[in-house]
Amino acid sequence: MSEQTFRLLLKSTYEESEKVPDFVTDIQEKSNIDDDTTGTLMLLLSEAVTNAIIHGNKLNPSKSVDVEVRINQKQIVSTVKDQGDGFVPEDADNPLDEENILKASGRGIFLMKQLSEDVKYEENGTKLRFILKR
Repeated sequence: MSEQTFRLLLKSTYEESEKVPDFVTDIQEKSNIDDDTTGTLMLLLSEAVTNAIIHGNKLNPSKSVDVEVRINQKQIVSTVKDQGDGFVPEDADNPLDEENILKASGRGIFLMKQLSEDVKYEENGTKLRFILKR
């Protein structure tokens, strides 16, 4: 299998984030990834896109979120790029700290680190890249 690339360009609205499940289903059908990996990809892309729309682009519909998923025989490399000001990932609250346990948000970065092989923030935190093994 040669590398396959899938792209999705979204406006920064809640409604646009609802396109992620169909995007991932399309990827699964065209690249034959298993259900467990598809579920993980769905969760991680949903978290990343939501973070980009809400925290990166501040729900500004004139700004976009660019999603790319590249798949080869060994891995799935996903990138999510927003047009926000960026952030320092190390400054994000740890959801396991006692003062953060009951907060409604703040688990996305933690989940990405737990469920992927590698997570990197690039371009001042406006671009997220994560890798899943196949």
